[in-house]
Amino acid sequence: MAKSRSSVRGEKGRGSAGPYERTLAEAAKQKQTVTSEGVSVAPPLDGVIRNSVTSHVDERGFLVEAFDPRWEWVDEPLVYSYVTTVRPGYAKGWGLHKKHSDRYFLLFGHLELVLYDVRPESPTYGQISIAKLSEYKRGHVTIPPLVWHALRNVGSTDVVVINFPTIQFDHADPDKYGLPLENDVIPYSFAGTPGW
Repeated sequence: MAKSRSSVRGEKGRGSAGPYERTLAEAAKQKQTVTSEGVSVAPPLDGVIRNSVTSHVDERGFLVEAFDPRWEWVDEPLVYSYVTTVRPGYAKGWGLHKKHSDRYFLLFGHLELVLYDVRPESPTYGQISIAKLSEYKRGHVTIPPLVWHALRNVGSTDVVVINFPTIQFDHADPDKYGLPLENDVIPYSFAGTPGW
C-alpha cells in the first residue's frame, strides 16, 4: 500500500524540518508585477513616456499607426527615423545619449527594454526599469538623455524597432556612448545573452 505524500513528509520531517519546510523557509513570495489588465505596477523612470497604439487586424493583415502628432506623444518635431532589428536570443546595448531622446516604436517581435537612470537630479536616479513590448501590445517608449538602455529579444522571431530620435544622426560626431552588456557599473545582468 502506497503512503500519501503527507505521511511520507511527516515521517521524514520527524525531529527536523523536511524538504517542504526547508524550501518554504528559503522561498520568497512573488510580489505583484502587473495589474489584472496586464499593466506593469512598477513606476517608469522619470521622463520615460509610454504610449500604447492599436493594431487594426483583419483577414488581409494589419494596419498600425506609427506616428501621429495629435497623440501629443512628443514635444519635439519628427526630424529623423531609422529601423533596427535584434535577432532572437540576442541583445543590443548598453547605449546612452547626452543630447537627445530616443523614441522607439516596436513593429514586430517580443522586446524587453532595460533602462538605467544615471541622471543625478532625477527622482529615479540609480533605478532600473524594464519595459516589455510585443507585436500583440505595440507602443512607443521615449527614452530621455542620460538613461542607459539595452534591447533584448525575448521571442522567437526578429524584433523590429523604428526609432524617431529627437536629432538627426551625426556620422562625424555621434551622440552615442556604449558599455558592454555585462559590466561592473550597471546593476543588471543579461545572464549570458549574446550581444554588444
